[in-house]
Amino acid sequence: MAYDLLLTTLQKKDKLSASELKKVERVKKTAVSESLPQLLVKLGLCSELDVADAFVESGQFEKIVPSQYPLETPLPENISLRFLRQYHVIGLASNEDSITVTMMDPEDQFVMDALTLATGKRIIAKVGLLSEIDAALEVQYGEGRSKMDKAIDDLMIDDIDEEDLEHLKDLASEAPVIKMVNLIMQRAIETKASDIHIEPFEQSLKVRLRVDGVLKEIDAPSVKSTAAVISRIKIMAKLNIAERRLPQDGRIKVQMLGKELDLRVSTIPTMYGESVVIRLLDKENTVLDFNALGFGGRQLEQFVEVLSMPHGIILITGPTGSGKSTSMYAALKQLNTSERKIITVEDPVEYQMEGVNQIQAKPQIGLTFAMALRSIVRQDPDVIMIGEMRDLETARIAVQSALTGHLVLSTLHTNDAAGGVTRLLDMGLEEYLLTSTVNGILAQRLVRKLCTQCKDAFLAPPELISDMKLRRYLPEGDIVLYKPVGCAACGGLGYRGRLAIIEFLQMSDPLRKLIMAHEEAGAIQRLAIAEGMTTMYENGLQKVIQGITTLEEVLRVTSEA
Repeated sequence: MAYDLLLTTLQKKDKLSASELKKVERVKKTAVSESLPQLLVKLGLCSELDVADAFVESGQFEKIVPSQYPLETPLPENISLRFLRQYHVIGLASNEDSITVTMMDPEDQFVMDALTLATGKRIIAKVGLLSEIDAALEVQYGEGRSKMDKAIDDLMIDDIDEEDLEHLKDLASEAPVIKMVNLIMQRAIETKASDIHIEPFEQSLKVRLRVDGVLKEIDAPSVKSTAAVISRIKIMAKLNIAERRLPQDGRIKVQMLGKELDLRVSTIPTMYGESVVIRLLDKENTVLDFNALGFGGRQLEQFVEVLSMPHGIILITGPTGSGKSTSMYAALKQLNTSERKIITVEDPVEYQMEGVNQIQAKPQIGLTFAMALRSIVRQDPDVIMIGEMRDLETARIAVQSALTGHLVLSTLHTNDAAGGVTRLLDMGLEEYLLTSTVNGILAQRLVRKLCTQCKDAFLAPPELISDMKLRRYLPEGDIVLYKPVGCAACGGLGYRGRLAIIEFLQMSDPLRKLIMAHEEAGAIQRLAIAEGMTTMYENGLQKVIQGITTLEEVLRVTSEA
C-alpha cells in the first residue's frame, strides 16, 4: 500500500493510533477524490505540521516555509488555479529541464503525472503545509484575501431578527458560519492561545487571542454575523440560544489539527450582544513537570519536602491565569501513587488524571465545595484537593480534614504568600487552627520566556545593575541580559511559552508566633525573607540573569514594578 512509510512514521511518533488508521481506511473507500494525507488532516487526526514532518522523515522530502514561496507563479498558464487549489500544489521555481513545486502530498503520483504531461518537464516535489500553500496561492494569483474574508463573502446576511430563533439556528448551522468559527479555533490552536475572546460592539465584532498571557487581535467576522457566530458557539457548547439576559457556561470537545481539545465556554450579556470567552485546555501541551514549569533550587526542595508530609494544608496563591491549577496538578502527579487515594473537588475539572477521583462541583443542585468535602472524608482519602477556598465553611472543613490526618491542597486568590495567611484570618478562620495545619504557601506568576531563536544579548549598563542590585546574583564578570526581537518561530513576538516565578513560604515556629499575634502580612513577609525565603521578584531576577526572560516581563507581573 502507498503511504506505508508515512503511516509508520506517524505511528512511531504517537501521532496516529491503530484505531484511527482503520477509521481513515474506512473513510478512504468512499472519499476517493482525496488523498490519504488530506484525509488525515480533514478528519482532525493529524495536524498539517505532523503530516509535513512525517513526509520529511519518511520520504526524504525538503520542507518549504512561507518565506520561500515566490510572489509570482513560475508555472505555465495551462495549469489552472482550480487544479492547484484542489490538490494543494504551488510552483516554486522553473528552469529549462525541470519545475520545482511544493505539495501538501508529494507522493501523489496522479498530480506528478498530470504536471509532467502539462509542462513537458521533470517535476521536483517538495513538501509544505496545506494552509501555507493555499495562502501563498492567493498571493500568487492576485486575490490575496484571507479565508475569513471569503467566508464572510459566502455568508448571505442582511439584518437578523434575533428573536427569530429558527432562522438563527439555521444560520448557525450553515457552512460559512461553521467555517468562520472553525477558522477562529484553528488560529487559536496554531498560535497556542489559552483563550479566545469574542466581543460584540456597535460597529464591529472583535476577536482576540490570549497568547502567553497577552491579548492579540486577529481577523474577525463582520458585525452582521455576530448573532450567527455566537449562536454557533452556544449550540456547540449545548447552551440555550434563546437566553441572552443571563451568563451561561458550557463545554465543547473538539478534535482539530490533530489535537483533542477541551474548550470551556463562558457567555455574559453586554450592551451589544453576548461576549464569549473560550478557554482552550490542551492536554498534550500541558507539562506537569516542576522543572519545566519554572521551579528549581532550594524552593523546589522545600516544596517537595512539604508535599511529602503525611498531613497538613498546602496553599497555592495568585491571581486568575497565574498557573495555580497547573502547579496543583503537577503536585498531584507527584503524589499520585498506588499507595495513596486522592480525591479532588473542582469547579470545573480542568484536566482529567488517571488514578485520581475527581468531583465536579455543581452549586445549582447543592453540590458545593463544602457539601462535597463532608462526604469525601468518609471515602477514606489520603490526599484531598480543593479547587479553591472560597468561603469560611470550606476553609473550616479543610482544616478539620488536615487535623484528622489528611494532606489538603487548595488555591487562594492573593497577591503573595504572606497574603494567604491574612486572607484566611479575614475569612474568619481561627489563628490557632491555621498555625497548626498550614505547612506552606506557594505564590506564583507567569512570565513569558524569550524565544531562543532570536533573543538578542546586550551588556547590562552599570546604573541598571546598581538600581536592581543584580550583583547579588552574579558577583563577578559582565552581566549579560537579553531583549526580544521577533522571528518566524515566535510569530514576531520575541517570546515563546511561559514559566512560573515563585515564592514559597514554609511555616516555622517564629512565623506561627507572628500569626498568633495577628501581625499584618508585611511583617510575616519580612520574617519569611529573613528566614531565607526568595521572593517572586528575586526569583524573576534570577531568571533574567539566566537569559530565560526579560526585566520588563518580571516588572510587568510583580508588585515591585
